[in-house]
Amino acid sequence: MAHAPDSDAAHAFIQTLRDEFPDATHHCWAFVAGPPGSTAHIGMSDDGEPHGTAGRPMLTALLHSGVGEIVAVSTRYYGGVKLGTGGLSRAYSGGVVHALEGLPIEEKVDRRRVTITVGYADVDGIQRLVSERSWVLTEEVFGGEVRLDLLIPVDEVEEARRVVADRTRGSGVVDVEEGLD
Repeated sequence: MAHAPDSDAAHAFIQTLRDEFPDATHHCWAFVAGPPGSTAHIGMSDDGEPHGTAGRPMLTALLHSGVGEIVAVSTRYYGGVKLGTGGLSRAYSGGVVHALEGLPIEEKVDRRRVTITVGYADVDGIQRLVSERSWVLTEEVFGGEVRLDLLIPVDEVEEARRVVADRTRGSGVVDVEEGLD
């Protein structure tokens, strides 16, 4: 499994495994390259297994997992054991479910780039504020004033303006970049 923010990333990962294991009989795969459960950007392949026995069960497991932006590949070497179509479907979907159980996941948060500029008298209070929140400090620059470059969740930007103004008695400046990260 790998992170797949778009279908190009999913296909690149699939190709990496094909290149790493060129003698494998099958590289069955499925991906959800969007939010959890979304079918806007999905893909799947049985890669030579009987139709509907690999890619579809893998995709179904991904779609019901609550995880998005993900690709799963099952690389198989034929070993002589005949599972039948039901057995194949259970094996491929079960493999995805099993892999998902141990998968570290992280909630995706849309953030804005924000620059906070304050005087030295206020920097400690703003640094404490940053450490109390889910804000990501990307850079601190100490010059005539202190500039903190941050990534702040979109839904906290207005609150950041208010809190910085309160903590700096109106002297702190909050600049927000227009685009999303």
